[in-house]
Formats: sequence, structure tokens, C-alpha cells
Amino acid sequence: MAPTGRAALLAALGSLPVGLLEPSWTGILAVNAPLALACACDYALAAPVRRLGLTRSGDTTVRLGEPVDVQLTVTNLTKRPLRAEVRDAWPPSSWQPGTEVAASRHRLDVPSGERRRLTTRLRPTRRGDHRADRVTIRSYGPLGLFTRQGGHRVPWALRVLPPFASRKHLPSKLARLRELDGRTSVLIRGQGTEFDSLREYVPGDDTRSIDWRATARQSAVAVRTWRPERDRHILLVLDTGRTSAGRVGDAPRLDSSMDAALLLAALASRAGDRVDLLAYDRRVRALVQGKAAGDVLPSLVNALATLEPELVETDARGLTATALRSAPRSSLIVLLTSLDTAPIEEGLLPVLSRLTQRHTVLVASVADPHIAKMATSRGTAEAVYDAAAAAQAQAERRRTAEQLIRHGVTVVDATPDDLAPALADAYLSLKAAGRL
Repeated sequence: MAPTGRAALLAALGSLPVGLLEPSWTGILAVNAPLALACACDYALAAPVRRLGLTRSGDTTVRLGEPVDVQLTVTNLTKRPLRAEVRDAWPPSSWQPGTEVAASRHRLDVPSGERRRLTTRLRPTRRGDHRADRVTIRSYGPLGLFTRQGGHRVPWALRVLPPFASRKHLPSKLARLRELDGRTSVLIRGQGTEFDSLREYVPGDDTRSIDWRATARQSAVAVRTWRPERDRHILLVLDTGRTSAGRVGDAPRLDSSMDAALLLAALASRAGDRVDLLAYDRRVRALVQGKAAGDVLPSLVNALATLEPELVETDARGLTATALRSAPRSSLIVLLTSLDTAPIEEGLLPVLSRLTQRHTVLVASVADPHIAKMATSRGTAEAVYDAAAAAQAQAERRRTAEQLIRHGVTVVDATPDDLAPALADAYLSLKAAGRL
């Protein structure tokens, strides 16, 4: 941009002898009064920045990684034409690296009494609320020798939502759900489902399904058939404690857990089940309850947008008590947390029976694909050491998962790319087995 103030004047007088460029305005004006007069006129004819009118419009939400346009309308309320450079400042995470300068700076000419609209294209790199910073305007005079510069606060907030990359799996999971709903009720039996009809016993049927009263009234053994219940309650519990801050690949574990929770919420709401969300570490970070099927996903996405990991140890007792208050009757509680040994053995296991005695519990955890890669390393002493460390870490996770399974918990342990579809499959398997 062009220099301003005294620096511009000294630059314009660069051809004069050095001795005449001492910081004495009197000497300068005496030597080159016409140039000084031209600079003063140029400054006086530049449109005043403070008297401009600025407003914003555009989108207020965008998914992480997608582009979004925000408009800035500049109205020239002065009697002079506006020739200016504009910088529309946003937080650094609102841009892809290296694109901020090109995207945030604009040139415009606005005649007196008219307006112009500038478009700033953002591509956020972090979730959460991004708020516009100061709009800086540099107004040039007709000769471009002097400028007026000032800033305006033009508030605007952009909420960056989770990307929901796993939605690509939703059509295949819905197809399986329709297949499950369309099966003959004979094939779907078990505790916790709705009674459908009676039929004749065939070898291989579960003897617990025999209806002895109906059998006594007829010559053949009769068994009950069931159909999957709808309107079941599912509580998604996100552990936002310190273990959720660990990065797996390019993102924190919490982001992968969010993605899996969104896919399960979309699937379960289509299945006719009620879905609630609880995010907790030492206090409630987010709570979504009582939403209609069509409002569940938007409400969850909006609640998860500003959620960040907290570098504190999760209070397992508080989490359990809050989950029980949020799920007063028999429900499926899906806990998205870590399978690290210490938090499970010292925190969750001592209070797990309070959940399992009333609810069906499913624990989902993000596994690090780098560990699996390390376990196959060979060739050098360092690679063998890495493989041994990875094998030990995998064995500890398996032991932790086995402890949870012995308490009646279903465990899903998968890499970030596989966690969401694996969790959806576990939900469908529970429905098929009549455990929901």
C-alpha cells in the first residue's frame, strides 16, 4: 500500500538534496511549497473513512473444510468519491494457510451516495464460532500522495459445524435397517422386543420363546415371535476429558467420536428411536434432549460445533450420575471414550454396574492406526522395538475391552475411518438380536 503522512511527503521529495530533507517542516515548505500544497489538497479530497457506512450479510453456518462467502457492503455517505483499499480481518483459522492476504484485501471505487458490495471467501480450518475482526479502510486522494486510514467494527459470527464425513455410510446402513424391519418376524426374537404373533416350534428355536399356555391349548408346541421395538431411547455420551484431546492422525479423538455419534443419531432417528446427547468431563458441556426426529441431527450438529476437549480427568461418577438422570428408563447408553487402561479401571469400572443393571451399554473408542502399523515393523532393531511397544499397547487395549465385555458391555474399538460404520453396525446388531 502507498505510504501515509510525513513518510509519503518525504518520499515525494526524494530528489531534493539530502541537506534539505532534515525534519524541519518549515524548510520543506519553503523549498517546495507547490508540492506540499498538492499533498495537502490530495489529503483533503480523500473521502473521510469514519463517515462511511458498513454492513454485513451472508451465511452464518458452514461445515468444516467447506468454503463460505460473507458480504461486506460499503456505502459512501460523503460528498467525495471513495478510492480505497479494504482489509476484512477474521481469525487466522478462518482461512486456508497462505490464502489470507489474497482473500481478505479488496480494492473499490464508490462514487458519492452509492454503495458497493465486497465478497470475502472464508474456508475455516477449525470448528466453533468465528467472529469478524476490524474492517480497515485506506482512502486515497485523487493523486494518490496521501491517504486517510481508519477502522470499523462490523460484527458478524460464523459457526463452523462438524464435517460429518461419515454421512457417506448412511445409505448403506439405512438399507440394512430397512432389511431388518422387513424381515419376517419369525426371525427376530428376544428379550426387550414387542410381541408379534405365535407360530409352531421348529428345531433350533430358543426354548425361552415357547408359550406354554398356548401349547397346552393345541397339539403342537407354540413359540412367541417378536418384532423390533420403535421409540427406544438412545443416549449418546461424549467423554470430553483429557483423553479426548489426544490426536489420532490429523484430528483429536473427540472429532472422530463426534462423527460416529452423528452417524448413529441419523440412523437411530430414521429407525424411530429417540436420541439424546450428553457431553461431560467434570461438568455438562453439552446437552440435547427431547428433540423430534427431524430436529435431532441439526440440534446435535449445532451443539457439537463449539465443543472442545478439556485437559482434565473425567469424573466417572459424575458422568454416570448425569447419564442416569438423563435416561430414567431402560435405554441404550453409547459411551464414546478412551480404552486406556487407567481411566477405565480406576474410573469407569467401579461405577459401571449402576449403568448396566438398568441399561444396555455400548462403549466405542478410537484406535490409533499408527499402532497397528508399528506392530508390523521389522528389519532393524528400532523397528522391532516399535513393534514390541505396539503389541504391548494392543494387548492392554484388548484386556481393557475384555473387562468391559465381562460386565455385559458391547465394545467397539476401531480406527477413525472405521469407527462410525462399526458403531452403526453394532447398533443394528443389537436391534436384530432383540436387545433394544
